[in-house]
Parts: sequence; C-alpha cells; structure tokens
Amino acid sequence: MSDKLTDYRAAQEPLPKENVIWPLYGAGIDNLGQDGGMLNRPMPECGPDQLIVRHDACGICFSDVKILRLGPEHPRISRDMKTRPVVMGHEVAMTVVKVGDRLKDRYHVGDRFTIQADIIAGGIGVAYGYEMDGGFSKYGLVDQRVLNGDEGNYLLPVTDDTGVVESALVEPWACVVAAYRLEYRTALKAGGTTWIIGAGANDHRPYTISAGFDERSHPGRLLLTRVPSPFAGWLKDRAQALGIEVIEVDDPAQPPVDKVDDIVLLGADADLVELVSPHLADGGAFAIVADAPMARQAQIDVGRVHYNRWIYVGGTDPDVAKAYFDKPVRSPLKEGGAAWFVGAAGPMGRMHVQRAIELPQPPSIVVCTDVSDHRLEDLRQTFEADAVAKGIEFVCLNPANVDAAAKLERYQASKFDDIVVLVPVAKIITDVSQYLRPDGVLNVFAGVARGTMAELDVSDVYLKGTRWIGQSGSTIADMRITLSQTEGGTLSPNRAVAAIGSLSAFRDGLKAVQDAVFPGKVVIFPHIKEMPLTPLPELKDKMPTVYAKLRDGREWTVEAEEEFFRLMLP
Repeated sequence: MSDKLTDYRAAQEPLPKENVIWPLYGAGIDNLGQDGGMLNRPMPECGPDQLIVRHDACGICFSDVKILRLGPEHPRISRDMKTRPVVMGHEVAMTVVKVGDRLKDRYHVGDRFTIQADIIAGGIGVAYGYEMDGGFSKYGLVDQRVLNGDEGNYLLPVTDDTGVVESALVEPWACVVAAYRLEYRTALKAGGTTWIIGAGANDHRPYTISAGFDERSHPGRLLLTRVPSPFAGWLKDRAQALGIEVIEVDDPAQPPVDKVDDIVLLGADADLVELVSPHLADGGAFAIVADAPMARQAQIDVGRVHYNRWIYVGGTDPDVAKAYFDKPVRSPLKEGGAAWFVGAAGPMGRMHVQRAIELPQPPSIVVCTDVSDHRLEDLRQTFEADAVAKGIEFVCLNPANVDAAAKLERYQASKFDDIVVLVPVAKIITDVSQYLRPDGVLNVFAGVARGTMAELDVSDVYLKGTRWIGQSGSTIADMRITLSQTEGGTLSPNRAVAAIGSLSAFRDGLKAVQDAVFPGKVVIFPHIKEMPLTPLPELKDKMPTVYAKLRDGREWTVEAEEEFFRLMLP
C-alpha cells in the first residue's frame, strides 16, 4: 500500500520547473534572501556526468553563522557575493532525483546519500555550502568535482533504514569522531626541515638523537642556531653521512626558510618559543628539551593549534627523539580518567559529552560546564541517567553561580586528564589549561581564529608531559566510520536535535544558532509544508502523534521522523 512517505522515498514525481533557495548576498542577516525571503530560480540542468539531488534535511552549523558574519571576508569564500550569492548548508541528507546519461549504470533515482562537504578538486577547495550551492535549498546539482574529486567520491551511500536527520548529522558528528582519532608524529618528519636552536650559552648537556636521524629516516634539511658545539659537530657529521643539507642560522628572527616541520629548542626560553613558533608548517612539531622551568608563560597561537595541527612536545632527557616518543601525543579520552568539557551544553558540546559517555571504556568522571542554565539542565536531563548506569560520575555546573563555582574548584584541585574546550575564547583556554594533570591533554576543539594567542605554561609540556591538540573538520574516512556507527546502532546522531522547521524557517533557525537559543541542533526540512521553527517539546501540543514517538518525550527518533513526514509532506 502506497502512502506519501513511500512515494517521497521513491522520488518518482516529476521535477518542478523552479528550485527554491536561500541566497546570501553578503555579511549580515539583512543580506540573507531576496526581499527578506527565499528565492525561486530555474531548476539546474542535468548534464551527462551530473546528478540532481533533493535535499531532504539539513542541519544548521555554527560554521553557517561564521559565513553570515563574515560574508565575502570568509576564508572559504572567494567571489563577489552580490552577483553570485552563497547558498549555505553542508550537513545534508539527499536523494537522487535525476541521473545524467553517462552515470545511469552507477546511480539511480531514489539513491540516498550524505556528503563529505569538504570537497577538493584539482587541489582547489569547492566545499558544499560554500563554493558549491548547499543544502538550504530544495534541490542541488552534483557534478564531477563531487563524484570524482581528489579523494574520490565525496558522496556516502545511506541505507534505506537510516533516517534523514541522522544521515544529515553524520557530518558534524564526524568532526567530533575525528577529534579523538587523530594520530600525531612520534619522530622528526622524514624528508622535512628540522631547525635545532640552543637556548643556553653554557649548555653542556650530552644531547643526541637516538632515532629519526639515521639511514632509515631523517630530515632532508637541517637548520642550526647556537647549538652547543659538541652536539653541533655530531649533527654535522651525521648530516654529511646521510646527505642532509645543513644551514647555519645566526639570527633566529630571520631563518632562510618560511616554514619548518620540526623546531627543537634546547633549553627553557619563552622568548624563543614565541619568536620562532610562527615558522612552524602545517602539522609542525615544536619539541622542547630542558630540565628547568621557563621564567614565564608563553603566548601560543591556539588558532594554529586548532586549524594547522601544531603540536608542542618535550621531555627532560637530552635525547631529542625521546621528546617525541616517550610521551606521544594522545587524542582519545583517557580510559577511567577525569574529563572536563568547557562549553558543554551547546550543540557540539552535547555531541562530545554523548560520545564520552557512550565509549566502551569511558572516563570515570565527566564534568560539564556552561554559562547557560537552561541548556545545562537539558544536558543533565538527557545524559545523566546513561552516565550513572555506566558508573560515571556526571557533573553539570554553571561557574557563574557561586555554589557551582565552589564545587568546580574541588574538581579543579584534583585536575583533569582531558580538557575539551568548546568556547572560542583565548582567556578561557588560558584559564583551564592550568588544571591539566601530568600527561593530560588540552583539546582546543572550538574554532578559534588563526592568530588567537593564549598564555600557556610551556614548562608543563616537557616537565609534566602535558599536550595541546586541536581539530577542524573531518575526512571521508571519519565520515565512513561515523555513518557505520550510526547504521550499526552504536551511535545516535538523532540525540543532538533540539528544534525543527521547514525551509522558510531557515532565517529564524540561523538567528537561533547565532544567539545560542537551543541546547542542540536545528534541522531544516526543505520539502515539508510550511512549519515555523519548533522546539521538540512543543510537538506535544502541535503534533502529538510525532511527540509520542520521541524517545522519553525529548529525543528525535526514526519512528518520529516517519510519522512527521507522513503529516508534513505536501
């Protein structure tokens, strides 16, 4: 027996003559839409190597707010938005509705996909929802940049049983998953550029490099600045035997190369850390070998830690190699440890907290802080029972409240193995960093801009083994893992949903995300009947049959989604 949902899934209906989009013509909400509303424009033509897809659901990301705020100044926007506006939306669930002639052996009407939005074709970024028109429209055009990009096909097939919301939210969830599966170098970069700098004029420590500077693996170029004579001689002899280019650099303020893969500092000097750190390449490592604390904290570009994956490692042993491998950089949360999520009650913070609780070997203590009481209370109600059932001490605190601040201080006194920062504020990063235990990890997940400086105690890196890491975006591999976990039932992206609406509600949804109104994700359905932005709890009165299928009356489910579509499809 056919119904509206079955027909919708089959995608056999004739395509309309017009597409409906939300164009952004520049920075600011006043530049969203045409005369304050959506725009109708002709449906795209489908070439022989292209697909037309229907956007079934699209989540609003804080990255969309960044596009709204910056307009043409956004680093991923490189065009005149007045003449070629941006259609945002990169958290998308889609269905194929038309197939180009040369693709009919591989794609079919009704095929369902989600998309890895960070598309690169010919070395050029053409991300969906940035350079390519995105999901806040009824239909989209998928071309060979997506189907045959630099990393292969950026479409990920979705099973028939997977909901459109959880399919759309695979993308933001993959960013969370990626933050804990990063692997970092444990040696000097093979074939790269290494810069070794001496910080002390009377340094007589017996420096050496026991690994990563031999026939099996070694840099291709070596810069030397004020390196103690015995070690400098050893390095030059080894470099000559290995065919490594050696360059003497007298002034550390003026190295002959702009970007360096590894900087090795021999000694404790915060001034040198600040002076030479800007020369680190993407994925660069700054290794500090010293046995005394620095005289002061140093200003560290935490934006580069986040976006460029800079790492700072170190140790007290004069073997430089041990600075890398003795205490390698850890990205997974410590099993049985104490984890603190700063800014936990926002949409992305909730995902981090949910993931931590659902781990097979979770932390034993999960502390969540946020300055929004209503979002924090929603977080507690959503996850506390699950945490307690797994034996996790689960604590939600607003540090702006006196009693909560005093309780937080007691946890801070014991310190944390992992601190995940979800607030893009340098002072907060500085403040929380002091509460890392030895070997603890500070994860700068919040998208702090490059050039954002935070004062950090670099001495802890080599004296206590603390590490600072960051993450931006996800890879196709991260997306596949996240989708597999979703379809396998070990991950529920649906738990992140806080409010829903039709395509016409996108403007209000974007404002709500900008103003941090809701404790979770806002999801837009481009093909339903008109529906204002609606928090899930309000479905109790507005759509009681949908509300009845929510989990615990508060969490979106595939069953609620199916009932919702049957009511709301035109």
